[in-house]
Amino acid sequence: MRWVDFKDSVRRFWDDYKHQKAGMVGISMLIILVFLAFAAPILTSPSIPQEWQTGQAWITNPKNAPPSWENHFSSVTKAPQKLFTIHNMNVKMEKNGTTNVYLLTFNYKMKYNVPPKDIAITGLTSNASRPQDTPKVSIVVQRPPEPGVKYETVPILSDAQLPNTGALQLAYTPQVKSLLFYWLYRNGVYRLPMGIPQGVPLEMKLMYLNQQLQMNNTLYSYYQSADPMKMLFGQITNGKGRLLPLEKVIYDTQGLEGTYRFTVKITAPSYVKVNLDKFEVAMVGRTYGLLGTDQYGRPIAVGLLWGIRIAMAIGLSVAVSTVLIGILVGVTSAYLGGWADEFIQRIVEFMMTLPMLPMLILLSLYFGGRISLSQLVGILVLFGWMGTAKVARSMALQIKEQTYIEAARALGAGTGRAVFKHIVPQLLPYAFANIALSVPGAILGAAGLSFLGLTNPNLITWGQMLNNANMNGATINGYWWQVIPPGLAIAIVGLIFVLIGVSLDTVLNPRLKRA
Repeated sequence: MRWVDFKDSVRRFWDDYKHQKAGMVGISMLIILVFLAFAAPILTSPSIPQEWQTGQAWITNPKNAPPSWENHFSSVTKAPQKLFTIHNMNVKMEKNGTTNVYLLTFNYKMKYNVPPKDIAITGLTSNASRPQDTPKVSIVVQRPPEPGVKYETVPILSDAQLPNTGALQLAYTPQVKSLLFYWLYRNGVYRLPMGIPQGVPLEMKLMYLNQQLQMNNTLYSYYQSADPMKMLFGQITNGKGRLLPLEKVIYDTQGLEGTYRFTVKITAPSYVKVNLDKFEVAMVGRTYGLLGTDQYGRPIAVGLLWGIRIAMAIGLSVAVSTVLIGILVGVTSAYLGGWADEFIQRIVEFMMTLPMLPMLILLSLYFGGRISLSQLVGILVLFGWMGTAKVARSMALQIKEQTYIEAARALGAGTGRAVFKHIVPQLLPYAFANIALSVPGAILGAAGLSFLGLTNPNLITWGQMLNNANMNGATINGYWWQVIPPGLAIAIVGLIFVLIGVSLDTVLNPRLKRA
């Protein structure tokens, strides 16, 4: 075919295709998908595939948190995730003899009924070689004014050391809860039988506090079940200067809205170099981002975005491979005829009788139960070409009897030339439409294997996300954001290729064209 003829064919095809409204919608949505697939490393981070299973990248994220926009549809608003980096803080360094003191301050505006779930601190590193030289962290919080509260400054951490890896989670640090209970005691929210002596170090005061709490079963039960974040960010008065009972402060307090000023004090020996470049304080929200998080704190939106790449790679590679194999097998069987045709068709029919899903599971287990992407594509292709072969054979049997095929044979054309030059080109319209229509089945098959936990867990796939949701009991616990988005993504991608496939079939098959 000459280049001029090829361009004319493409132009005539596009003139017909652009009148297919469903096909144009499918093409538009496909362009958006391809753009998102290529933009995933830019919109998120290029290291997401390596970090997806480690957990360290998501350690400051809330677990099983719903989307932040859920607040717009609820009468009770929950605090979203808020991250403070060293660039959001006012940093000041002082020398105190042989000690370097770093003061980091920032403001957090709390305007929600339910406060953050936790405060996580991470990214503090140093060149300290001995445990006693490790930098120590203290945190003081200045709460908003509240009528009837005498002490509004709350120390919540004193000379604590951050772990070498991971984050210091204040909600699960015993000292934080003890300091908050001591603050409530100083404000008169509850009383202790023997009181706490003044003029002694803070460590001694906390020791006296814990001893007396353990002696009182009621107070100790409150201490055990208390949420430190609700104490820190909650009201301790009725708004008119009257202190609330301890039971109400622990179980039924409302969030105290306003600006909280955090002062983080880091002390280290002067010969120890402290690196604050990656220092972060995360207000771990009770909601997160666009689509929430899973049980590991991984953003669902990030998984959906990176899952587009795997879905498109699997869908297109399986669809193209199955259609090409099916057409070649079907055309060859029809052209050869006789015993060769019978032999090929018996093989095709034998493959069609095999139960697909059990065979896929068995082959997956044969490969170790954690099949790679290439193995997954190979397995799906192995059980996906037979239908195309049957249809291609029936079409090739009709083409085979055409006059120009007989003329080609009479002129000495061999089997290969007759098949590839005269028969296969006639099946290309069917092939293009069938490729588009085969993509949803390939994606659904891959998602099914991933949902059963038979694929590589390091692959970010929508089926793997559904598997994680199932393991987490998402449907039972009401974590709808872990189930609906990946399931809807599979359905939307399937719909896109169905729209394109049906439109291609209408344009390329003359019998389906409308007058």
